[in-house]
Amino acid sequence: VRIPRKTMAKYTLLITWDTGAEEEIHDPYAFGSQYTEEEKKKFSAGTYYDVYEKMGAHPMVIDGVSGVFFSVWAPCAMRVSVVGNFNTWDGRRHQMKRQGDSGIFELFIPELQSGEIYKYEIKTHRGEPMLKADPYANYAELRPNNASIVWDTNRFAWTDDAWMEKRAKTNSKDLPMSIYELHLGSWIRKELGVDENGQEVVGSEFYNYREIAPRLAEYVKKMGYTHVELLPVMEHPLDESWGYQVTGYYAPTSRFGTPDDFKAFMDHMHKEGIGVILDWVPAHFPRDAHGLAAFDGTCLYEHQDPRQGSHPHWGTLIYNYGRPQVSNFLISNALYWAKEFHADGIRMDAVASMLYLDYGKNAGEWVANIYGGNENLEAIAFLQNLNKKIHERKDGSFSIAEESTAWPQVTGPVKEGGLDFDLKWNMGWMNDYLEYIRTDPLFRKGRHGMLTFSMIYQYSEDFMLVLSHDEVVHMKGSMFTKMPGSISDKFATLRLTYGYMAAHPGKKLIFMGQEFGQEREFSEKRELDWNLLDSVDGEMSDNERLRQYVSVLNSFYLAHPAMYELDARPAGFEWISTLDADHSVIAFLRKCKDETLLVVCNFTPVSYEAFRIGVPFAGKYKEIFNSDASEYGGTGFVNPRVKQSKRKHWDGRVNSIECRLAPLSIQIFSCTKVPSNAGRKKKES
Repeated sequence: VRIPRKTMAKYTLLITWDTGAEEEIHDPYAFGSQYTEEEKKKFSAGTYYDVYEKMGAHPMVIDGVSGVFFSVWAPCAMRVSVVGNFNTWDGRRHQMKRQGDSGIFELFIPELQSGEIYKYEIKTHRGEPMLKADPYANYAELRPNNASIVWDTNRFAWTDDAWMEKRAKTNSKDLPMSIYELHLGSWIRKELGVDENGQEVVGSEFYNYREIAPRLAEYVKKMGYTHVELLPVMEHPLDESWGYQVTGYYAPTSRFGTPDDFKAFMDHMHKEGIGVILDWVPAHFPRDAHGLAAFDGTCLYEHQDPRQGSHPHWGTLIYNYGRPQVSNFLISNALYWAKEFHADGIRMDAVASMLYLDYGKNAGEWVANIYGGNENLEAIAFLQNLNKKIHERKDGSFSIAEESTAWPQVTGPVKEGGLDFDLKWNMGWMNDYLEYIRTDPLFRKGRHGMLTFSMIYQYSEDFMLVLSHDEVVHMKGSMFTKMPGSISDKFATLRLTYGYMAAHPGKKLIFMGQEFGQEREFSEKRELDWNLLDSVDGEMSDNERLRQYVSVLNSFYLAHPAMYELDARPAGFEWISTLDADHSVIAFLRKCKDETLLVVCNFTPVSYEAFRIGVPFAGKYKEIFNSDASEYGGTGFVNPRVKQSKRKHWDGRVNSIECRLAPLSIQIFSCTKVPSNAGRKKKES
């Protein structure tokens, strides 16, 4: 319609639909672009790191009119429309406006409200329409439905200011970190009980984020963990993927509630003094038709060449990290979880698969980089830039890499060629130790080096020791079933394992259920076997004793700075005995400025009444922790009296002590020096 005016006054449209119904609306096309030219340039350059504030669906008021602003990147689409129940899913009704050559489409739809479901109808260059969920959506329908949902992200009122302020002033590397890794959907479940007709219903359902928060916080505090790490909470279509096949990167999964419910979860954990680490998957994404795959009819987020854009083993697609808008999407996403949900840490999954172009591929299935090598140069640059942006926030949040190879300087600074992660999962320690401990004790002496090898490379990175979910799935058996011997031997070896892990340099992580020796493998279909903690014939169960032991162990770890302060520095560790393969015994010191602890581990079921161990100096040695104590279910083979060292050479030391060495145990002694003039005074007297 041509109107003879130089400027356009505010107007509405009066529409008569073919049903005869009339509707008066504000014209969606009467509103100008919400992007500045500078913002479009930044996005095209891959440097618009808070782009999620524009991309997606955002309730807002423009020119006094309330509605929802939609925006999406689809550069090769012929047409993009917003569709939903509000327009009978008719792609002709709300066609979006293309913003020049930026590839951005946008549209403000007046009077639309939070809670509306929507998708984008995209017409490809072939003229074929397809429906896609919003890559930047903040909320999504519960599977199997997959439409996006409009959500106002600015309504939640945070109350964790004290936590956030304290976090910004601390260095996580110098603090103790004992992490409880869990899958929210199967840590605990809600029994269905009876239906509305009073009929008993078999099965269970998920707790809401708000419901599970106080239960989890209470348990984690009782157990002495400092952090929880959540398997991915980003939206995903398949429960069996545990969240590692992400389709909604900006949306907490609706399985457990709304985005505000998840913020309430985070807020509660922080108020209880518990940090929260989120698993995040930047390495690959699934091929689901409503997701990122072939988003605008072309390989937009992935590579076109399947040798570059496809994981043959996982059946997923690989991001094109060299495309600025793609790297912008991912970096912005990591910062989104840190800023909008107050995540304390981001643990990046499958980093090794990002770094190597030939990861999981055979000859002819991959394309070399410009130098002919197998390093993914674009992924390296992406990770370096991402970690730089995380650290620039200076809010105390940190990044963790699950990197399973010997890639150098994963936690090293960028200026030295590093990737600049704060921590790296120590997969080498985990693999060596589990292979060693599964060996029958009679033959462990032949694999003694597996216990000591980790210290050869300990200070090449800032490590985290892990016994994660990956070790208790896919027929690998639980930690309990990995342990050889009788049931009592299994529990003793678990106590030894967790104690050795606590004493070894590095931050700690253990997956749910392993802290009390669950026998069954992890399954996302059921909650943990909490019934194992129930008493048996009035007696405390072995599982409950193990749970209490882990709680005491965590408390011991937190109470002794020597166990964590110098994790990443050689001054915090010193070997005493590494060569006693015949007895399968190792001994070492954990040290800090104000404390020295002597740690002795016996990896056989043999006890010794008088076992000699070298000590660092003349002094008194008091046993302050013993995994074989009777209260933990052990044999009670402890050292009740303080040991006075003697000047007898042992383990290459001038002084040594004799102690009772318990079977399959870890024993920790406090070390107190005798004043240098004590011996002279005694002689003179």
